[in-house]
Amino acid sequence: VQLQASGGGLVQAGGSLRLSCAASGRTFNSTFAHYDMGWFRQALGKEREIVAAISWKGSDYTYYSDSVKGRFTIFRDHAKNMVSLLMNSLRPEDTAGYYCAARSGAIPIWPYEVDIWGQGTQVTVSS
Repeated sequence: VQLQASGGGLVQAGGSLRLSCAASGRTFNSTFAHYDMGWFRQALGKEREIVAAISWKGSDYTYYSDSVKGRFTIFRDHAKNMVSLLMNSLRPEDTAGYYCAARSGAIPIWPYEVDIWGQGTQVTVSS
């Protein structure tokens, strides 16, 4: 069971990036649709924090941290076993390693709630 994140990079303030997370493996192939998914981030010297999350039910059931609300959008594609994060109006304070995460049964808000972590993808926003 793996979560493969991609899409990070270097962007100027005000720019946009789209992160994607592809789920693969026996468990996900049959049950991805029933996992709640999230994106967390961890800046240097800081704790990992939730950015956005989406229920297995779809875009009607989402969560955003106050710091990204109105700028970031999380969405998922059940057919492709993917969850994506569209990040607009990026700010230098958005610079961090971004991690996708899966939780069975509820939207993950805290790192300890996550069942499966993906590897991180670095986002760097220059001023």
